Amino acid sequence: MPIPHDILSVERPTNTVVTAYGKDKNLYAVRKRTGCRYVDGRRMPINGPTIGHIIGGMFVPTDSAAPRNVSVSSADLKDWANVVLCDDVNKGMIDELCQVYSRADALKIYCVSTLRVCDPGIKDFELKSAYDASFLSEIYPGVALSKNTVCEFLNDLGRTCSRIVTFMRNRTAAVDMSHHLLIDGTLKSDESKDNSLSDFSRKARAKRTRDISVLYAFDLESMEPVCSKCFPGNMLDLAAYEAFISENSVTKGVIVADKGFPASAAGEYFRNHPDLHYLNPIKRNARVIDDLRLLDFIDILDGYDGVTYVKKEHAKQGKWLYSYRDAHRAAKEEQDWLRCAKNKGNFDFVELRGKQRVFGTVVLECDLDLPAGIIYKAYENRWEIEIVTRYYKSALEFDETRVHDDYSVMGSEFCDFLSTVLTFRLIRRFDKVKILEKYTYKKIMSVLTMAKKVRLDGDNWDLIKINPSHEEMLKDLGILPKPDELPKQKRGRPRKTDV
Repeated sequence: MPIPHDILSVERPTNTVVTAYGKDKNLYAVRKRTGCRYVDGRRMPINGPTIGHIIGGMFVPTDSAAPRNVSVSSADLKDWANVVLCDDVNKGMIDELCQVYSRADALKIYCVSTLRVCDPGIKDFELKSAYDASFLSEIYPGVALSKNTVCEFLNDLGRTCSRIVTFMRNRTAAVDMSHHLLIDGTLKSDESKDNSLSDFSRKARAKRTRDISVLYAFDLESMEPVCSKCFPGNMLDLAAYEAFISENSVTKGVIVADKGFPASAAGEYFRNHPDLHYLNPIKRNARVIDDLRLLDFIDILDGYDGVTYVKKEHAKQGKWLYSYRDAHRAAKEEQDWLRCAKNKGNFDFVELRGKQRVFGTVVLECDLDLPAGIIYKAYENRWEIEIVTRYYKSALEFDETRVHDDYSVMGSEFCDFLSTVLTFRLIRRFDKVKILEKYTYKKIMSVLTMAKKVRLDGDNWDLIKINPSHEEMLKDLGILPKPDELPKQKRGRPRKTDV
């Protein structure tokens, strides 16, 4: 229905258009023109927000002081404690990111990784609403996290993968020579047919899914991940080992790995970097074990109950071999073997005799001549890398990819890596105040999520009423200030005494 001429002739601001609305199309709004777009070679105007109405033959501007629609109003209740704590322990990460990315991009990466920690399992299209409903939008306002923006941004992150490598190299360059780097990998479900990383892994028969492989290096002394990289799911750890340490420029420290990462797989790299050393277990059927008689245990390892050892030099290969036997572990392995053999009905006494010789043993190779106790302790602490995998897949719910092409996978995994770093920085804070002795990680994070702030009067934000025990937790973590000690009362004037 055309707009009446008398309505169109009413004086109104330039660059505006009149539109009819209402049930009978007898109400008229004045909208601002915001630009043009090309449709089939024609310039078509784009209508913007409503700036007024035509009422009684007059243009009446919209009252800016009138209440806004709730659909476009900002939230007055926001997640507070979890975001503030994450920012407190991790704000230095922004400076690290700014060495490689613009500040706008660094803040996007930072906010995405933070929200993935505060809201495990969050989907990319939910990031915008989570950002608006948290104090991240107050601390770092104006970060663009809409669904389309995040999708394109993760793709751009992966497309410029050289910057991710530069970021990882900056972190490995800061590792001290005396630090131990634990290297391990984990498989992550990826059923996409659009990227080259998704493939059937060695566990495909049991999982019945295709995977990507994510390798991590974990600094045992600083207790946080240092770098990571994605590989196809069907690539063996042996093949990925040298590519991982060379691409990330791991050139110093001691690499502690498992049997899937033998030093021989990167022998040339180790020879070219004399400040980089290795400590790896070798297979129990390795020929060198019999050649050097490494199962003839003659020494007791001080400080470890039931552990004996033997140490031998392999002069031809320029390395030392450390062999250990844990009597408690040997008994457990023998018990498991007997139970399995009897359940299958194929018990063989001769085979048992042969197995008893290696039960509870581990043989380590290292290019350093160190006391046997130090080598054993370094390898025993390797279980810390398993914690990385557990938090990565369980606490953060990063057990599957939610993007498709190669670029998006690499960009999303980069954000996941930063989320893992943040998680371990949180764990260090929890350990410092000994909260993990009382609560699990998930319980602590749920308590932090319940501690919100509300805005009722003007721009003042106030903490909502929470459980007193939860309030004490916030004080222990340094989020809420502890009450100052009451000042000692001054001594008063002494009483008068009758003379």
